[in-house]
Amino acid sequence: MSRSGAGFIGLALCALCIIPLRAEEFLIGTPAIRYSIDKLNVLGSVLMIGAHPDDENNAVLAYCSRGLKMRTGYLSCTRGEGGQNLLGPEQGALLGVLRTQELLAARRDDGGAQYFTRAIDFGFTTSVAETMSYWGHDRTLADMVWVIRQQEPDVIILSFSGTPSDGHGHHQTSAIIGKEAYEAAGDPSRFPEQLKWVKPWHARRLLRSRFAPLTPPAGRGGNAPAAAPGRGGNSTTAPGRGGAAAPGRGGPAAGPGRGPDPFPNQPVISVDTGIFDPVIGRSDREISVISRNEHRSQGQGATIAYGDSENLLSFVEGEQPQKRIFDGIDTSWKRLSGAGETGELLAKVQREFDDLHPEKSVPGLLQARPAIEKLALQGEQWAKWKLEEIDEAIALCAGLRTEAEANAAAFIPGDTAKLSLTALNRSSLPITLAGVHLSGWEDMDAPVKNKLLAYNKPDVTTVSLPISATQPYSQPFWLKEPHEAGSYTISDQTLIGRADILPEVVARFDFTLNSAPFSITEPIHFRGADPSRGEYVRPVVVEPPFSIDLPAANFVFPLSSSRDFSVQVRALAANQSGEVRLQTPEGWRASPAAAPFQLKEAGEGQEVRFHLTPPAGPLSGRFKVTAKAGVVEIATGVDVIPYSHIPAQTVLVPAEGKLSAVQLKVLAHRVGYVMGSSDKVPEALRQMGCQVDLLDDKVLGSGNLAIYDAIVTGVRAYSVRADLRAAQQRLLDYVRSGGTLVVQYNNGADARISPSVAEALEHLGPYPFTFGRDDARVTDEDAPVKVLLPASPLLNVPNKITAADFKVDQHRGDRVRHHHALGAQHRVFSDALAGHAKSGFKLRRISTPDLKEIEPLAFSDVMSLTDFPVDRIQLLFGLVPRHSRDEPDHVVFVLPQKSLRLLVNFDGTDP
Repeated sequence: MSRSGAGFIGLALCALCIIPLRAEEFLIGTPAIRYSIDKLNVLGSVLMIGAHPDDENNAVLAYCSRGLKMRTGYLSCTRGEGGQNLLGPEQGALLGVLRTQELLAARRDDGGAQYFTRAIDFGFTTSVAETMSYWGHDRTLADMVWVIRQQEPDVIILSFSGTPSDGHGHHQTSAIIGKEAYEAAGDPSRFPEQLKWVKPWHARRLLRSRFAPLTPPAGRGGNAPAAAPGRGGNSTTAPGRGGAAAPGRGGPAAGPGRGPDPFPNQPVISVDTGIFDPVIGRSDREISVISRNEHRSQGQGATIAYGDSENLLSFVEGEQPQKRIFDGIDTSWKRLSGAGETGELLAKVQREFDDLHPEKSVPGLLQARPAIEKLALQGEQWAKWKLEEIDEAIALCAGLRTEAEANAAAFIPGDTAKLSLTALNRSSLPITLAGVHLSGWEDMDAPVKNKLLAYNKPDVTTVSLPISATQPYSQPFWLKEPHEAGSYTISDQTLIGRADILPEVVARFDFTLNSAPFSITEPIHFRGADPSRGEYVRPVVVEPPFSIDLPAANFVFPLSSSRDFSVQVRALAANQSGEVRLQTPEGWRASPAAAPFQLKEAGEGQEVRFHLTPPAGPLSGRFKVTAKAGVVEIATGVDVIPYSHIPAQTVLVPAEGKLSAVQLKVLAHRVGYVMGSSDKVPEALRQMGCQVDLLDDKVLGSGNLAIYDAIVTGVRAYSVRADLRAAQQRLLDYVRSGGTLVVQYNNGADARISPSVAEALEHLGPYPFTFGRDDARVTDEDAPVKVLLPASPLLNVPNKITAADFKVDQHRGDRVRHHHALGAQHRVFSDALAGHAKSGFKLRRISTPDLKEIEPLAFSDVMSLTDFPVDRIQLLFGLVPRHSRDEPDHVVFVLPQKSLRLLVNFDGTDP
């Protein structure tokens, strides 16, 4: 093993040091090299703390990282599991995986690093107490302290104030605990168990993103306010936090809160993120919008904004700055004892850098490296970070390319992977490949040693790497252990805080130049090409040889109605055969006891059927599906999250769910469905016995809509389906003729996508309506519900609804809506009829302009218009089966004729 290799291993203190998968870099060529060399001369760091993905102030992050060249990070308490998803069906844990990768993509753009606590986004709440009860105060505080001690920031910036002005309870809590962590991290008596790996650390100052009063305009049809509050604050119109329409959270025109800044007397410093950088070719403001656009699942896309942009930061505690974030803080090499000469050497490299011949900088970098390595081996944290950075800078200057590529993206235990380890020297420097060390599935040295690299000739070493038959399947590390609803269980302390998945294998390339060593580390990956999107890179995973795919996680059976229960077994490797078993709850009968499967080719699937008979009375319980082939038994599906803006992510999903036998009557037999961005309602309707036809552009444009008892539009369908928008008048004509149109959740903020989307959202219903203020919410799930007309046919036909059916897991209401009919304004009940019906059903209502902060079981409003046949209301009670917390299905019913008086109030009072 080379001397540099030994030093490298000694520096890997924790899992956060593992190099993530390299995706497309934001900076390349000379800008990347200049940035790398400039950053070597800066020893300052900043950490921003928020509650969710998209809570970060992207403009300030870009300013600190790309502008000031500081070591910059964003600590998000959660991975955003409770948000919405414009892209596809992922919700809950799967959405958290997707949004994790979106944050990592955003950090690649703005140059920062990403961290998380173990807390889970359980959905919208205004309550700090509820948030603390889910997250666990001490647990979340410990995680924040851990990251602060590990990253040693000079400055901490809170995204929120810790007051009700933040709106979301998660926002408030992130700031409350963040402020406490600022103090606790420097106290050795707090969380002393962490001191095995880190030391106490006290940042020099605590700042806060400052926001201005929020005055949402009164807009018809759901136009979003100028700066949508909640998770992500002003993201709807200022996606860069200093981007498009407003100068970001902290800017004078926008903010995440519900009122004036809660601490107007705190001293304020101003940051101009609009200054143009001629090397990068963009301002920090422009970079912030590009970074913000990575939050695609949250619909954060926006046009790039140019020009000056003021961001305000309030001073909270510590050493007060005068004008700048780092006033009074030494960010040079002089902050390290005995490192002055190193700083002078690197400053000389910076001054003498030649854009056309960057390789001329390599000798100077190698001259500075031994002193940095010595300090690193002595335990100096800044030297450890700079050792990694200087090796990267050497490689960039030398045009050195390294890659560890596998022959496949997925393997099964017992396979042998073929790795191609490539080193390419694109400079005239005499660089020698001293060796390559592999760690992961097996620790081994590749069969290459002290090989001089020829100019611009790839040197490829092929290695056959066996995978143990007992190798665990790949899974995001935070999902491996059972956990509570509000916090993940991560037993390995060194993994806490880490953002990215762990690579299965890491390759360390050790080089020498004139006997001076340096090293580059690469995770193994698979590189392929898709005809429609070109080259892609994805991490290598270990997966089971076959998987179990369920059509849904929850199934509803009408009483005395037995039917087939189908699952699909999918081969992930060739020649798989065995049997599948369905474990049912007590009172249910399944036959046969076991069903065989036989699959010859990888990728082949086989449907396996069981005949399932529910109990005689209403009863619910959990089921589980297992499949066994030889000694291999699994009880999971394999879900791949495939979006083009992130590396594909593989997640094992338990093949289990809930069976519910319910007293259910459905009068709508044929339903037309317009798929939106993501939902599973068609399968739910089929479970209820409906025939569901997915409507395409031809049917919407010219088909006979009268054949349908009801037509349902999917989640955010008006935002993603141009054919639906074009057919809106035909759908309203269908309603006027007696049809039932069910419009599921749409986001008013999507109006910015295009004038066509804005027009459609403005005219969703047959009568105008406005979205109410975002603070018109019912968030207490224990608030009493008073049924005013229990004898109403609406509550009794075809399925009976009582007050007990309104028990919910999360907030009931979201932004009271106003409906205008016949010239009169009527307040319609928020979340009317939403909740967990004792029949096992939930009824959703149309959501609100911005539901990013709303937990997936958010319930909204209803517009109910009467004087229509009773058989047109059957979907009103029994449309959407109760899915898991991960499946939102917010619905508005657009029905003909006059407005209906209120049926219920949620505070127990008369309307």
